[in-house]
Amino acid sequence: MVSADIIFSHFPDFSEKQKQQFLQMEALYTEHNQRVNVISRKDMDMFYLHHVLHSLALAKAFEFPAGSEVIDIGTGGGFPGIPLAIMFPDVEFTLCDSIGKKVAVVADVIEKLELKNAVAVNSRTETLNKHFDIATARAVAPMLNLWTWMQGKWNHKPCFYLLKGGDLAEETAELLKVQSSIKIQEQPISQWYEEPFFETKKVISIYA
Repeated sequence: MVSADIIFSHFPDFSEKQKQQFLQMEALYTEHNQRVNVISRKDMDMFYLHHVLHSLALAKAFEFPAGSEVIDIGTGGGFPGIPLAIMFPDVEFTLCDSIGKKVAVVADVIEKLELKNAVAVNSRTETLNKHFDIATARAVAPMLNLWTWMQGKWNHKPCFYLLKGGDLAEETAELLKVQSSIKIQEQPISQWYEEPFFETKKVISIYA
C-alpha cells in the first residue's frame, strides 16, 4: 500500500492544512467506494500513486495563476480536479461530469475537505453556461472531442492541460486537421516521477 508520503516527497512545500486535506482523501474515497465505484477497488492500495500523484503531474508542468477559472472535464471521481484544488487554493475549479452519482461523491469530498475553491457540477461540458481560462482532463476523450466541447467556453484563448498515455500521434493529427494553427506539446511524466507507473504517461498542452 502506498501512503500519502509519496505526495509529500515530490511536493515538500505543502502547508499543514494541505497535508491534512491530502491525508483525509483516502478515507473519504474508501468510504464512498463501498457504495459507488468511483475508483477501482483493487486500485485503492495505489490511490496516492495512481490518482493523486498522477493528477499533480499537471502542477509540475504548468502554471495555474491565482484567480484563474479551471474546468475539469469528465472529472469522474474528482481527478485531477480535487488534488489541484488543494494545491492551488487561489484558483477556482469547476469539476464537471455527466454521471450524477459520481458528481455526488465529488461534491461530498469537496465539502468534507472544506475546499472553498471547488464546485461539482452534474452536466455535459458543452451545455455549461460559464467561461474558463484553463481546461483539464484525465483520459476522458480524444483531443478533438475536448476541443469541440469547449467551443465558446473560453474567457480568452483555448488552453488545455491534459493527462494521457500511450501513442497520441493519431489523436494529435485528428485535431490538427481541424485546427492546424494550434500548438500541441507532450511531455513525459517520467521526467518528474521515477515510479514505473508513469513510464508511458504524459502531460499534454494545447494552446490556440
